[in-house]
Amino acid sequence: MSALRLYGHYARISVRAQLAYPGSAALLMLGQVLNASAMFAGVWSRFDRFGDLRGYRLAEVALFYGFVNAVFSMADAISRGFDVFGPEYVKTGEFDRLLLRPRSTLLQLFGHEIRLSRFGRLVQSGFVIALVDLPWSPVGALVFLFAFAGGVALFCGILIMQATLSFWTIETLEVVNVISYGGVEAAQYPLNVYGTWLRRFLTFGVPIAAVSYYPLLTVLGREDPLGAPSWLGYVSPLAGFLFFGIAALLWRIGVRRYTSTGS
Repeated sequence: MSALRLYGHYARISVRAQLAYPGSAALLMLGQVLNASAMFAGVWSRFDRFGDLRGYRLAEVALFYGFVNAVFSMADAISRGFDVFGPEYVKTGEFDRLLLRPRSTLLQLFGHEIRLSRFGRLVQSGFVIALVDLPWSPVGALVFLFAFAGGVALFCGILIMQATLSFWTIETLEVVNVISYGGVEAAQYPLNVYGTWLRRFLTFGVPIAAVSYYPLLTVLGREDPLGAPSWLGYVSPLAGFLFFGIAALLWRIGVRRYTSTGS
């Protein structure tokens, strides 16, 4: 509980600092809304031109789009510390200060900054989901929330792994963005539209499909065209939490590898 209170304190400080310049905060959020809206316009234009996508209607794909963008925006908002970890902590030696404090380094980096601007993308994604004319059952809503939590855990895990690489490379590797941002782009569409190798990577490599595709099929009440059992959507979001646990373990290995710059 003390750790949660400390994180809440970190969050309040970050939010108050950004709201000290409300105009700037509002414009940054608006920019995120407009950028995400332009992305969805691209999705809409495909359906306006071709009608459907492997049997999926626009409303169904809009659910995939809104879900994965909402998940990623939430993870991106709370994990800024890992995104800048290499240049701001390892290269400068600032990580030494975190090690001296009697709190988890993961907790301290999660509290580095709560980016309000990312909530613009979250709001836009929520608006898209709200417009989807689909039958929502109580079970479907619970599966959706479970998948949302698993998705946030998964993307936070990806960013933790990106920061962990900084213990060996100093700079954060932008190649990890291929997995994070590329995964978001891929998860905006049903898994069966992709080739076999990409489907396997998104399922067993970085399990984005486990937190988006399979549970959303359950929410939609659809059978998987690829033949996965119907019960998979109820349990597959657990893969997101497992991925986060693996990332946290690798983080601990990286911390033991850390050598201060002596700055």
